[in-house]
Order: sequence, then structure tokens, then C-alpha cells
Amino acid sequence: METEHILAKGSGGTNEDTLVIEKNLFGVFDGATSLDKAFFGSKKTGGMIASSTACSIFSKNHYPLIELAKAANNSIHDKMISHGVNLSARECLWSTSAAVVRIKEKGLEWIQTGDSFIILIYRDHSYKVLAERTDHDFETLSIWKKMSDKSSSLIHEALEEQIRKTRYRMNRSYGVLNGEKEAETFLKSGVESLENVKEILVFTDGLNIPVETPEREKNFDILVERFLCLGLNGLKEHIREIEKNDPGCIKYPRFKCHDDIAAICIRLDI
Repeated sequence: METEHILAKGSGGTNEDTLVIEKNLFGVFDGATSLDKAFFGSKKTGGMIASSTACSIFSKNHYPLIELAKAANNSIHDKMISHGVNLSARECLWSTSAAVVRIKEKGLEWIQTGDSFIILIYRDHSYKVLAERTDHDFETLSIWKKMSDKSSSLIHEALEEQIRKTRYRMNRSYGVLNGEKEAETFLKSGVESLENVKEILVFTDGLNIPVETPEREKNFDILVERFLCLGLNGLKEHIREIEKNDPGCIKYPRFKCHDDIAAICIRLDI
């Protein structure tokens, strides 16, 4: 088994993505800044603390992944209390997505919530996405696309209430780890056979290839094709080049020019 990973800051002030590689456990976490944009300690965002808290819990690698996810969610809850976050104001809640796998003799144990992804790539170059999901930002990005004649700053201003509405749906229509008990009902998990699996990709949404038309359900055909051709770092550079040529996020609707990236490739067929 060989591994390769990327942890890259986007165009924001801090990297809110984290990753863990601990023996046979591999995971990525994508923190989301609370809508009140509060900072804590030495200019840390809530999203950064949430993702690093989850990462720390999973790095213990001692319980079933479902139990580690619940522990991570509880730890985020406790961290928010200790930092004086108003838990009754849901726009203030810290949150993080998570995608974690553990390689075992009899298969792959996995868990996922939010917009982080796990893809199994087989020897014949076919692939399987674990925990396929609807993009909770589809509605927002579709409106963004219709406003593409305006600057990104004006679009952000116009979509402020839409973005708030989407955030309020966390653990109501889509899952994240944000300290709420409801987060547990949105955890997706399972055990998957590794027969004929060549590579496993675990990544946050910063590794998604930008698309001109928002997709309700993401299609990973091109991502897998580019990964097999370019490798993990080559795929990242390909994405950054596309983004660099659309700095205003007009051609490819997205929330920032470059998103943070946390990605791990695990090669089994070596």
C-alpha cells in the first residue's frame, strides 16, 4: 500500500481543511466558517477549530468509525461551549464535513457526512462513489449562474439570505458535524469490499473540477479520468489552472476563486 496526500490553502485567509493519516485510517475534514464570521484565539475560525477537532478525535483510531464520528461531534459541541458560542443561534455554529476510511483485512470501513467524498477506483478504471448525495449548494449556485453578468461581490451580497437559508438546513436536510445531536442521523457509513480496487480517493470538495452548470448530483467521470491521467497533484494543478482563469467565479459558479483542498490517495494495487 502507498499513500499520497495534498493539504492546500485556497484563496481565503486560513486553511479550514485538515486531514489524518494514522496507520490504517485515512480521513479529510472541511470546516465551514460560521455566518457570524467570528474569530477565536489567534485568529482561528470556527470552521478551522471544528475540522481540527474532528481530525484529532479520528486520529485516535481506536473505536468503530461511527463512534468516532459521534465523539467528534460531541467534542465540537464542547469546544463551542468553552469558546462562548451561542448554540441557540444556528448561524454561529461551527461545522465540518468528514470522509474517513479504515482499511481492514476483510474490507474497507467508511463513514461520511457533508460534502467530502470517497471514491473507489477499480483495476478496469471503473469507479464507485460511496455515499452519493445531492449537492446542498445546488440551488444557491444555480441562482449564481443566472446572475453571472454581475461581479462576484454583488452576487455574494444578493445571495446572502439564500446562503443563510442553506446553512440553516444543516442537519435538517443535509449532514455536517456541528455539535447538534441531529448530526448523528445524517452519518452515512458501511463496509465495502476491496476486491479489484486499485486506488481509493478521499477528498474535500476543493478537489472537485469546476463546472459551468451547477449539478444537483455531481458527476465524477472527468475527475476520475483526469486523476488516472495526471495523478493527484496533477489533478490539483489542473483545477487551480481552471480557477485561475476565472478569478471572478463567473464562468464556473463557486464561492471563492480557490477552495481549500484536503485529499488522500491510497494505492492498493502496487
